[in-house]
Amino acid sequence: MTLPRGARSLAQWLLLGGLVGCVCGGASALFLFLLEEATTFREHHSVIVYTLPLAGLVIGALYAKWGTPIRGGNNLIIDTVHEGDRQIPLRMAPMVLLGTVLTHLFGGSAGREGTAVQMGGSLADAIASRLRVSPDIRRELLAAGIAGGFGSVFGTPIAGAVFGLEVVVVGRLGYEALLPALVASVVGDLVTRSLGIVHTVYPVPAALPLSAGVLAKWLAFAVAVAGVAIVFVEGTHRLKKLLEGRVPWLPVRMAVGGLAVVGLWRLAGTDAYLGLGVPTIVRAFGDPSLPESAFAWKLLFTAVTLGSGFLGGEVTPLFFIGAALGNVLARLLGLPVDLGAAVGMAALFAAAANTPLALSIMAVELVGASVLPHVVIVSTVAYLLTGHRGIYPAQRIARLKHGGPLLARLIPLRDLPTEPSEPPKAPEPREPTPR
Repeated sequence: MTLPRGARSLAQWLLLGGLVGCVCGGASALFLFLLEEATTFREHHSVIVYTLPLAGLVIGALYAKWGTPIRGGNNLIIDTVHEGDRQIPLRMAPMVLLGTVLTHLFGGSAGREGTAVQMGGSLADAIASRLRVSPDIRRELLAAGIAGGFGSVFGTPIAGAVFGLEVVVVGRLGYEALLPALVASVVGDLVTRSLGIVHTVYPVPAALPLSAGVLAKWLAFAVAVAGVAIVFVEGTHRLKKLLEGRVPWLPVRMAVGGLAVVGLWRLAGTDAYLGLGVPTIVRAFGDPSLPESAFAWKLLFTAVTLGSGFLGGEVTPLFFIGAALGNVLARLLGLPVDLGAAVGMAALFAAAANTPLALSIMAVELVGASVLPHVVIVSTVAYLLTGHRGIYPAQRIARLKHGGPLLARLIPLRDLPTEPSEPPKAPEPREPTPR
């Protein structure tokens, strides 16, 4: 008896999505364990931060020699989902893991989502290659790899599944990949937790009824979040472009960036802006005396770290910046500090990554349903006000955020003007990057 098509598809994705989830969960568990060890060592031996320029020189030399095919990072994963013209090198997983752990060990300000997504994408593509699946199934496996990496590294499986779909095309969800993404993210999270990883527990804000006055405050809050998101995105991209033009050789560029981070560290007079900065994120939920400049310091540390070429993601630094900013805005607007921190934490990344739905769900998974509907309102408004920019220039867009007709084809954000006045023409296809 032949199984119905739907049943066959379900069985296929339970198997393939589960396989992707297992490898993503295992990779995230190893990564989070090493990251915790590196962070603990640095916190007890802060003198090691002085060697960040030397670490940048070494990491840069390794990437200059063996990392050229994977230099695109998250953008390479997104480009491959759309173009499929080359396999993602399997070396991406161990190299980005090592590079990120070393970045954190020596004090660079970076996150972990980029590493998890890149490991997930490269491992999923290796599975697709080994099984010789069709191009369509391969694309869905890559989305599952993104979801499995994101969901397992943060302990947010539903947000991970939605992120794997939402990050690929701005303003559009590819539901054909929903089942594999969901399976990979849920399985990945289960595997990571089963290997002994404990995720950060954030304070749960009390519920706040939505009223006209509260809504007006959230709209002002969203404008500030969008402004900071624009500063982060543009600052990081422009600094990276400037340094690439002035210091073409990656090892020296990373050494210069490391030297700048050391200088900022001494100027700030605190370790709070090094590494992930999770303790300050938690502090933002309950401390009304958190320095008003904390979000700006973390933004500067992160822009310099990532702009000069160090490895890692943007999510946790954006959580820090958003939570600290939310703390300050809540105090100014008369909103609960814990709710302001929670909404700011999610909404800033939602605006910078063009993923308001995934981050609204993530906020619920992290701090509970009391954050609704506030996080959805702020994330959506900030997403719109941020314009056609984002931390992932490879993201495609099918229709401009403010409406209008469908574009001729999916166009990368990097090929759009920041604020196009009319629908742009589709650019010529890019030449494939040699392996």
